[in-house]
Amino acid sequence: MMEGEGAESEPLIRSSSAADRPDPAAGAAARFTEYRRRWFILSVLCLLNCSNAMAWLTFAPVAGQSAQLLCVSLPLVNWLSLVFVLVAVVCSFSSMWVLDTLGLRCSLIGSSWLNACGCVLRVCGVLSVTPQWAVFAVVMCGQTLCALAQPLVIFAPTKLAALWFPDHQRATANMLASMANTVGLLLANLLSPLIVGYSGDLFLLLLIYSIPAALACLLATLGIRQAVPPTPASASSSSSASEPFLQGIRQLLGNRAYLILLACFGSGIGVFTCFSTLLEQILCVKGYSNGFAGVCGAVSIVCGVAGAFLLSLYVDRSKKFTEVMKICMCLTSVSCSVFAVVSQLPQQSVLLVLVCCCFGLFGYSVYPVGMELSVETTHPLGEATSAGLIFTSGQIQAALYLLLLQALATPTHSPTSVCAADTSMNWTVPVLVMAGVCAVSSCGFVVLFHTEYRRLRAEADSATEPEPTGDAADA
Repeated sequence: MMEGEGAESEPLIRSSSAADRPDPAAGAAARFTEYRRRWFILSVLCLLNCSNAMAWLTFAPVAGQSAQLLCVSLPLVNWLSLVFVLVAVVCSFSSMWVLDTLGLRCSLIGSSWLNACGCVLRVCGVLSVTPQWAVFAVVMCGQTLCALAQPLVIFAPTKLAALWFPDHQRATANMLASMANTVGLLLANLLSPLIVGYSGDLFLLLLIYSIPAALACLLATLGIRQAVPPTPASASSSSSASEPFLQGIRQLLGNRAYLILLACFGSGIGVFTCFSTLLEQILCVKGYSNGFAGVCGAVSIVCGVAGAFLLSLYVDRSKKFTEVMKICMCLTSVSCSVFAVVSQLPQQSVLLVLVCCCFGLFGYSVYPVGMELSVETTHPLGEATSAGLIFTSGQIQAALYLLLLQALATPTHSPTSVCAADTSMNWTVPVLVMAGVCAVSSCGFVVLFHTEYRRLRAEADSATEPEPTGDAADA
């Protein structure tokens, strides 16, 4: 029996009688079905996204202890996180092709196995039976497998929302799946120092992190049976990814509105990556402890997740994607500018926490809305391709911004510094440049971005089409 039959759906009854025939809008709605299984698939994707993010940031919060326990240098430990950025850029196009060509089921099952195998391999790497010279190599191989899963996991939310959810739930579904990645980063920041401080080694840490990865793999393999629902959830889902992959790429590159979104929104993603990466280094030189920097990062994430939830509910009902994006990007640039000033002042803990709260509230929360806007701008092209290119643009810009900001930082001997020995840097110019980049991208988006909502228009056109008669439907 096909999924959706029986308890999950009712047969579509079409009357051939003109008197009994429903109006066109009602008839269009009757052609679409909402399946309860969509929430199960969304839950699996959320768990997978959270687990993959935890794998990404496993070692960064305990970099010094990891270097000692793995018997390697600190730069090598940093590569355990940087490999995710490198693989995301290299494998982005192949991941888009897999999602839009082979389908959602193949992508989720494949990524769950890559993520689970990578996490298990990391555990094997730190076992006492492993030769000392091979420990880091095995752990890095595990990290690389997890990194290969990341693009498939990151690009999947828009695809899942478009195929399985009705129009009034798409932004919420995208938000839940996307913000699960952010929750994973938050958990890694909190749990890694706690577990390593308690156990004194990496085995328990990696073992605990492998549990959600294995659970997500089990649920995906046994529970996800179809790539698409038997009956479309909306008018737009039936025409999703209607163009061949390479032809779709060419059409995206010829879409002016999408290119503006690619550059401006991708720049915003790059700025947030720089903020997350450099926050501790920026604050320690002014006397703020690592613990306080962690609090600032956690506050920005928590506020971002809460804001994304409320914002997605609003956008699902109002469909004001562009207006929400423009307002939030402007408020984000203001928050970034205030952070650039306040972060250079000592003894401003309360103000810094408030600024980071606003930075996360307006910046993190707009991510799922931006991904939904990319689909609205490019429909009926593949959702994974349009969202994936934006994420790839953000990763490339983040790498360039990180190189620029670190090059602009100069050594200093601040008397208030609590940084590790010989690592105090003057970040005044870099944070001002970061604020300038954020402001330019926000202004460019506000002034230049204009688009029609192609997916919503296609659904509106479908709703006005007359319903076929009983004989036509049977034919």
